[in-house]
Amino acid sequence: MPLGRWEPLPYLVLVLLLVATSFIRPNSAPWAYWPLVALIVAALAWLVVLTLGERRQRNPDPLGDLTSLDGLELLDAEPVPGEVRAVVPVADVERHQSSIDLARIHGGPEQHAVLVPRARRWLSRRYRVGVQLLGDPKPRHAGFLKPDADDRWRDRLDAARERGVFVRVPARITGASRPHGVELDLTGLDAALAE
Repeated sequence: MPLGRWEPLPYLVLVLLLVATSFIRPNSAPWAYWPLVALIVAALAWLVVLTLGERRQRNPDPLGDLTSLDGLELLDAEPVPGEVRAVVPVADVERHQSSIDLARIHGGPEQHAVLVPRARRWLSRRYRVGVQLLGDPKPRHAGFLKPDADDRWRDRLDAARERGVFVRVPARITGASRPHGVELDLTGLDAALAE
């Protein structure tokens, strides 16, 4: 990810400029003070534009959260029948318990999830594959694929996203109460992505 698209960058620039105000005071030379004020105003405008503008325009947003399924092309990865069900647990579910609760209340323990490549946590520059539960009318972020599954599927899911396609897989919310876990059935993912 380019440094210019990293969310904390405008905040860091603004903080550095505000620290510079401790050295360049209003009674300093005008050639030093007024350019600093102009830079602070520009950094503040940059922060406002990035914060308000980008999040409203995209689905999924820069962090990989879906606002709705409207306008998305979904590809179903039907599970492969077998005696043993191969599941992949979702990572970081402890951070998203309230979202998982809402999805479980509205959709029950058995539901579907959409895999969103190029998702990430705020302040992180590392892209991962996000998991959005579809039990609630609004998709709910449940976490990310574990690193081994992420490494295996990231490139193929990213290629599908480039074509405007997101993959829907069967999901199961474990645990009757908190802490919940989420397991994904990815057995049909190979066949779905081969199409």
